[in-house]
Amino acid sequence: MNKRFGGKARLTLLLVPIAGALAITGCASKDDDIDLNAYVDTIEPADVLYNQALANLNSGRLDEAAKKFDAVDRQHPYSEFARKSLVMGAFANYRAGKYDEAVNMTKRYIALYPNQPEAAYAYYITGLAYYRQIPDVTREQGMTRRSIAAFNEVVERFPDSEYVEDSRAKIRFGRDQLAGKEMQVGRYYLERKDYVAAIKRFRGVVEQYSNTRHVEEALARLTEAYYALGVTNEAQAAAAVLGQNYPDSQWYKDSYKLLQSGGLQPRESAGSWLSKAAAAITGGKDGV
Repeated sequence: MNKRFGGKARLTLLLVPIAGALAITGCASKDDDIDLNAYVDTIEPADVLYNQALANLNSGRLDEAAKKFDAVDRQHPYSEFARKSLVMGAFANYRAGKYDEAVNMTKRYIALYPNQPEAAYAYYITGLAYYRQIPDVTREQGMTRRSIAAFNEVVERFPDSEYVEDSRAKIRFGRDQLAGKEMQVGRYYLERKDYVAAIKRFRGVVEQYSNTRHVEEALARLTEAYYALGVTNEAQAAAAVLGQNYPDSQWYKDSYKLLQSGGLQPRESAGSWLSKAAAAITGGKDGV
C-alpha cells in the first residue's frame, strides 16, 4: 500500500461519507427531523410474525393479518413459516375481498410448492376468488371459466381433499352459468331468424353442458330452429330426445305441437348428432 495513505488518511476517507450525511441532516430544521428507522424493515422472528398474523386473522383484522403474513414471506423467504404464510395470506386477502392479491399469492404458492399439503387449499382459494367475481349471464364469462379450471385442479389432483365436495358443487354452478350464457346468445340469434347461428349455440349446450338445467330448453329451441330452416329430420330428432328425457315438460309439449302443425311427429334419427348426444343427457341430475 502507498505509504502516503497512512492510518490517519484512511480514517479521514472513512469519515467523509459520514460527515456528508451529517451535513445533509444538519441542514434540516427541527420540524423536518428524519427518522432513519422508518426506512428500515424491522426483522422479527418468523414464528412471532406468523402468530401475530394468526391473531389478527382470528380477530377479524384481515388487512393487518395479510400484512403480517406478507412480512413473513419477505423477511424469511423459503422457510416453513413463509410457505404457510403464502396460503394463509391468500385466505386473509380473499376474506377481505382483495381477490387479485389472493390469486397472486396462491399462484406463487403453487409455483413454489406444487406438491405440499396446502396446494389443494391454494387451488381452492384461487377458485373461490374467481367464483366471487362471476358476473350475470349477460356479461363475459372469463371469471366463470377461471373458477371452473381452479376447482377442477382440486377435484382431479387432490381427490381425497376435504375441498372436493364443495369444488364439485361450484363447478356445477359454473357450468350451468356457461350454458346459460350460450342460451342467451342462442335466443338472440333465434329472435333475429339467424337460425344457423342459433343452432350452433343450442347444439353447444346439448353437447358440452349435457348435465345442466338448460338442456331441456336447448332441445326445444333446436326443434324450433331446425323446423324453421326446413330441416325436418333434425327437428324431429331433437323433439324425440326431448320427449325421452323430459316427457312431462312444457317444452316437449310445445315442440310436439309445433311438429304436429306441419304433419310431423318426434322421431329418432340414427344418423343425427342428436342420437349420439342423447346418451349423455342427464337432465342436470348427475354431478361433475
